[in-house]
Amino acid sequence: MNFKSLALFLTAAAVPQAVVAGPIAYAICQTGCNCLAVACYSAAGFTFGVPIPGVTPAAIMACNAGLGTCMAACAAIALTPTP
Repeated sequence: MNFKSLALFLTAAAVPQAVVAGPIAYAICQTGCNCLAVACYSAAGFTFGVPIPGVTPAAIMACNAGLGTCMAACAAIALTPTP
């Protein structure tokens, strides 16, 4: 092994590597969001995942908006590097 290769290897090994939170953090975040959505639906008197014929009540629309915001935050968590 020549000196140039050794220097490159040692430099790469010494530099701290960024780690992406990854699929596990994303899955945990999504699970939390879905738990909150189920609680929101239950508080409004509905069952999460059951279709409602006709006009969707305002409470369900608010729950869905909150779920969408939470899921967007999960996407940011999945893409954010963690040291």
